Amino acid sequence: MLISTPCVVSLTWRLQDTLGHLIDELAEPVEFLYGGDDLLPKVEEAIEGQQAGFETQIQLEPEHAFGDYNPELVFFEERSIFPEHVEPGMQFDGLPEGATTQGMPNDQIYTITEVYETHVVLDGNHPLAGIALRLSLKVAGVRAATEEEIEQGTVGQPAVTVLNTVPGGSQLH
Repeated sequence: MLISTPCVVSLTWRLQDTLGHLIDELAEPVEFLYGGDDLLPKVEEAIEGQQAGFETQIQLEPEHAFGDYNPELVFFEERSIFPEHVEPGMQFDGLPEGATTQGMPNDQIYTITEVYETHVVLDGNHPLAGIALRLSLKVAGVRAATEEEIEQGTVGQPAVTVLNTVPGGSQLH
């Protein structure tokens, strides 16, 4: 079966920055909805019309991956609005309850980058924002998407796990 919208592709990959530092690796195939919300457009473009066994390497500039780094998405909040135990790497879907910073989008995932006695630093940038990436991938399989997968726009797998940057190997969007 050739890869075309909509279908489910099983991929393995190795994601590195341009210095060769490993960011993510899928050694075992993971399924993604092609033509949905699971893959970056440049990844879909690279595998379109291919079939199981296809291998390629892709250079992803920030604008084609997780965007440019925006320093305006970094801000401070009072330590008192957070639970007793907070540490760098913890994430909030939207602004934490009690946040006083004005003008920040509430539909971001915010990561705690630093914790001080009186305040906490939050960053709304994706951890890979501003980074050029190299992706080596292999198509392990292709199958027809189910109606449910098409309706949801996903097979429900997070696209990238950033190794050694978020505690516990947390999944990133």
